[in-house]
Amino acid sequence: GDEKGSGAKYTFVHVNRGVDFAKKYLPTKGYDKNSVSSVRDMIFCTLSHAKISNIKFSSEEEKIAAFSLGTADLLSQMAMHDYLKKLPILFDEFKEAYKYEGIEKVKQKGHIVFNSVDELIKNTPNYYESYVKNRFKEMGSVYQFIKFHFGDKKNYYIELIEKNLERIKLL
Repeated sequence: GDEKGSGAKYTFVHVNRGVDFAKKYLPTKGYDKNSVSSVRDMIFCTLSHAKISNIKFSSEEEKIAAFSLGTADLLSQMAMHDYLKKLPILFDEFKEAYKYEGIEKVKQKGHIVFNSVDELIKNTPNYYESYVKNRFKEMGSVYQFIKFHFGDKKNYYIELIEKNLERIKLL
């Protein structure tokens, strides 16, 4: 029923909203508490400031699935062919979320606040180097296994990310 804005105002709470939805919806489809808990843990691996080491996975399979989802979330966004064109849109989403949440609250939650689209773009290579790469390691470096999907043992996602970052640096 919320028709104000684009929905981007939920940027900083969408993962928790997804978890809440799963908790309510999955039991109506016959999923037991353990399955719901597993889905919750997997969704939390897409939360940018989640402490991965604090998540208590119920099995190695759940952990691998969760790490795969978290990795795919990062890879798929940053490797997009039009990633640079998406950054101004992302900044607009952040602006809507800042207004909805309040900038101080966003900062208190540990999120970086960008003052301009140029600042967001300029900080993207550092975001990749200091956050994304570390996050990949935290999640078992499962991104490395993508190369086996392609017959030539290349990781096209990483290559596309690096090309996007080079384009940003040229700006």
